[in-house]
Amino acid sequence: MLAMNHYNLSGPPGALNPLSNFSQWDTEMVEMESLAHQGNLTSDKPMSGGPIAAALSMTLGVISNIVALFILANAYSHQRRRSKATFLLFASSLVLTDFFGHIIPGALVLRLYLSGGVFPEAVAASSNGSTDPMCQFLGGSMVFFGLCPLFLGCAMAAERCLGVTQPLLHSSLVTTTRTKLSLSGIWLVALCVALLPCFQLGSYTYQHPNSWCFIKVLANDTQEADVAFVTLFSGLGLTSLGVALVCNTISGLTLVLARLRRRPSGYSSSHSHRSVAKSHDIEMVVQLVGIMVTSCICWSPLLIFGLMSVMRSYRGSIDKADMATYETLNLMGVRLASWNQILDPWVYILLRRAVLRKIYLITKRQADLKGSVLRRWEGNSFQSKSSENNPVNRI
Repeated sequence: MLAMNHYNLSGPPGALNPLSNFSQWDTEMVEMESLAHQGNLTSDKPMSGGPIAAALSMTLGVISNIVALFILANAYSHQRRRSKATFLLFASSLVLTDFFGHIIPGALVLRLYLSGGVFPEAVAASSNGSTDPMCQFLGGSMVFFGLCPLFLGCAMAAERCLGVTQPLLHSSLVTTTRTKLSLSGIWLVALCVALLPCFQLGSYTYQHPNSWCFIKVLANDTQEADVAFVTLFSGLGLTSLGVALVCNTISGLTLVLARLRRRPSGYSSSHSHRSVAKSHDIEMVVQLVGIMVTSCICWSPLLIFGLMSVMRSYRGSIDKADMATYETLNLMGVRLASWNQILDPWVYILLRRAVLRKIYLITKRQADLKGSVLRRWEGNSFQSKSSENNPVNRI
């Protein structure tokens, strides 16, 4: 109860006369109810159960990313194919980015929960454009670690599309040095976007229920710079998802057509090498499709809701009821987006070729078992019907 701490209802003995001080007591109660209605009591509803959920989410994310990093490091050290090594380098960078993107903002949000929320003065100052270092850092971290996975997923899809459709061009263009330069460029672009509020292009404010900071999307004083910043952030994110969708579709169709065109031929070492290469390509494309689907489900709501909110807020066509609706939508969007950093590692862990092969063998064994039982049952049924139709058996 943060607002209640601002009121000292104790006084000297005899100061609280029930008749003479009734109006003063009533005035203070009305003021306290007004503050609670304005959202200044930030530690009641949002903080209930918050620390436990935040701690469990952080623990799950840390374990997932550490397991994926261990598997990726082991696979990268034993990988000799350059195309696969490039993919593993991209995937390791994605998981490492998700790891820090889960730790840094999660630790700040957990600190807000444990401290009982944000003081009303800090929320008001942040909304009026004053600089709150913690809010600025948290908002910048969410933008940076939000754009990086989307950029990395797009770059991985483009690299695999080039490797599947133009393998010779891919082998001449894609090298380890250029891959590392591309990774540095991706992180630099995301950092530049996150630092734009430092140059008065957009701003970060506390968001409902005052337990996290993000771009200003809902405010009475929304400026053109805020609209431009949200449009840039959402536009980059949605464009990355769109490019990844196109590239993965082209890669998948190319592999399917190559599979259909392949005709049975004599076994040779070159045929075995091509089969291994194709199996690696299929594995990487399947993992990219999983990463893309996860990113679309987790990030599209926040990107779209944020853009809708800032547009309506800038036009001034949003009332109190709509304000509450958009606040709830944005809160649901950021909670869904936080799961992207937890699910990304499991996409790689579960969609590996070894895991898929085991799942296929288990499924095939179960299907064969059911088929053998069905054939045995049909055989017994046929034999019983034949014996019934035999005249000798009838006699």
